[in-house]
Amino acid sequence: MKITVRLVVSLVLVVGLAAMGFSLYQVREERVRLTSDLERRSIILADSIQESVVPLITSDSSTKLNLLVQRFRNRERFQGIAVHDVRGQILASTTDLDPQLSRSIPQVVHVLSEGHPAGSFIYTGDRRIYLYTSPLLFEDKTIGALTLFQDASYIDIRLEEIGRRNLISFLILSVLVVSITLLVVRWSITGPIAQLSGWMRDLRTGKTRVTKPAVLPKMDAALNPLISEASRMAKSLTIARARADKVSSQPVRAESPWTADRLRDHMRAELGGKKLYLVSNREPYLHEKDGPGIRCIVPAGGLVTALDPVMRVCDGLWIAHGSGDADREKVDGNNKLRVPPGEPAYTLKRVWLTREEENGYYYGFANEGLWPLCHITHNRPEFRLEDWTYYRKVNEKFADALLEEIVGEEAPLVLVQDYHLALLPSLIKEKRPDAKVAIFWHIPWPNPEAYGICPWRQEILQGMLGSDIIGFHIQFHCNNFLETVDRFLESKIDWEHFSVTRGGHSTLIKPFPISVSFELPTGAPASETWPTKEDLLRRLGVEVEYLGVGVDRIDYTKGIPERFRAIERFFEKYPEYLGRFTFVELGAPSRTHIKKYRDLMTEIEEAVEKINWRFRTKTWMPIVFLKAHHTHETIGPYYRASDLCMVTSLHDGMNLVAKEFVAARDDDDGVLILSQFTGASRELKDAVIVNPYDIEQMADAIHLSLEMPPEERRDRMGRMRENLLEYNIYRWAGKLIAGLARLRLTENASTPEAAP
Repeated sequence: MKITVRLVVSLVLVVGLAAMGFSLYQVREERVRLTSDLERRSIILADSIQESVVPLITSDSSTKLNLLVQRFRNRERFQGIAVHDVRGQILASTTDLDPQLSRSIPQVVHVLSEGHPAGSFIYTGDRRIYLYTSPLLFEDKTIGALTLFQDASYIDIRLEEIGRRNLISFLILSVLVVSITLLVVRWSITGPIAQLSGWMRDLRTGKTRVTKPAVLPKMDAALNPLISEASRMAKSLTIARARADKVSSQPVRAESPWTADRLRDHMRAELGGKKLYLVSNREPYLHEKDGPGIRCIVPAGGLVTALDPVMRVCDGLWIAHGSGDADREKVDGNNKLRVPPGEPAYTLKRVWLTREEENGYYYGFANEGLWPLCHITHNRPEFRLEDWTYYRKVNEKFADALLEEIVGEEAPLVLVQDYHLALLPSLIKEKRPDAKVAIFWHIPWPNPEAYGICPWRQEILQGMLGSDIIGFHIQFHCNNFLETVDRFLESKIDWEHFSVTRGGHSTLIKPFPISVSFELPTGAPASETWPTKEDLLRRLGVEVEYLGVGVDRIDYTKGIPERFRAIERFFEKYPEYLGRFTFVELGAPSRTHIKKYRDLMTEIEEAVEKINWRFRTKTWMPIVFLKAHHTHETIGPYYRASDLCMVTSLHDGMNLVAKEFVAARDDDDGVLILSQFTGASRELKDAVIVNPYDIEQMADAIHLSLEMPPEERRDRMGRMRENLLEYNIYRWAGKLIAGLARLRLTENASTPEAAP
């Protein structure tokens, strides 16, 4: 019923808007036509009268002039005429002309001074009068003016008639449209859906069994897809009910939160002494020359944030590209070193790439091709054959580095990371079919239509399907991947178990929402040693009451320009916060070899300069942009001190900044403004969820966050921290790695079972 009402109201609104638009157009055109006709007739009449008036004025024949103007009395739509001298005074006028009209008119003075005719409308009572004044010329000299007075009220009457007629037409048309719509909805939609609903109710209550083919009520063929999906859902519900009954019969046992210690014990039990091999493009620690010395840097990005704590627990081997200019100076003869510096917990092996390989594989194919392909941010991907060649070559180089390390190890566990190494799983399986391989895709997976523009779409899918498990952040991306495989590869897809079987090999497609290393502190929280809000503001050189923070790798997917426009709009709409609120953006430069990223940096810096120039004072500025590779020790105090954190990604697989902010707020305070296009928005539901493309909404979200009562802030943050405590990085690693370790690899393409 509600759908029908909404449909009827929508149709009536559309018809009404169309009728209104047509009526306005018709009224405008008719007004223009009638006004033009009135002006044309006035010009013709004035020209004809002038021929008689001018001789009478020059001969000073006032009596004959009065007799002449009286001849224009009592004519239809014609009120009369008036003759003026060069000073604008009336020489003669029609006797029954309204005295108010016959007085000196500003239009007459204007015409006498300019020497050009003019026309205008005036109101007397409820009538509209059209005045047309023309100069009287004798021997090219102005000797007076002639004014015609015409009743123009017939124009308004005509326009009212058009409006009434169109209103009646609209009412009749609305009744017809609504009637026809109700009949169509009843026959084609609500009736069949009611039948389908009854069938599904019978299925649910057991009155009807799901048979193959299902015995369905007779319906319109257009509803066949809906009927098919309903049948599948009924089958799935039956299976789920059986499984739920089985689970409910087991004793309930509370699960303790995942911690580093629990993950360590869990990995010891699951791996049985085996080592975990992690492969990624980005290394967790890089070394750069700093004057005469060398400094160690933690690169920006969610991958390192998430996986470094896991590797510390597992004491595995991390293989990555050595990108620092001093990396070679810190490795041993096997290109390895123990990390982190000062408290070594696992081994890092570095792979060396030439400049041409890095440009083609990383900056080219991975970040000018796959990255914009997978992110819906309206940036066109660029695919070049030479980049693809380097991409394959570098994947082979990573495969060689890994295969060298797993020689002699039975069924090694390999965890491949992200879109840079999509071909690696199949390369590993070709040489080591006994290896248990998982790839975790940290970015979104597009729909088949978007993905289809990639020239090497099949090769990438084939490379990924060499894995035993493919992990994404959310189920939606899993569904997109399965639909993509279904579109472009010959394979068997099991939608019940979310697996793909191809060439005798099965791959599970599962969601594993990644997180951060959050657990309840056992002693004093680290934030007690952090600088206070006042200390931070003093370092920044600003004096404010409220502080906001954003932490991003500079990337066009992060929505930083949109965020700054929202801050500018916030100050426009709520000027009472000028001088009271400052936003600090901690931005890490990234991929500066790519022109789009250089242009983005320029755009961001210009936006900051523009907004600060517009609003700043001697002791305050609205935005502070700190451009550098910031450490966690630098970022943490800003998380803790800020009243709000803005995460406005245009498209993001998860976004761990949102979770880092929540983890840092051991005071249960602060507000998270979070884009609806991040995976994190599906978990952190107590954030203020926004559309980053809606500048007005984001500006209002800032205001809402600053005005939010303390009790509501504590409640929201408390619930988000509870969620983060349960779904932290240790749980993610435990579920993913345990699922990989428990796989039973066979030769008959049976669907593997993942860890519970």
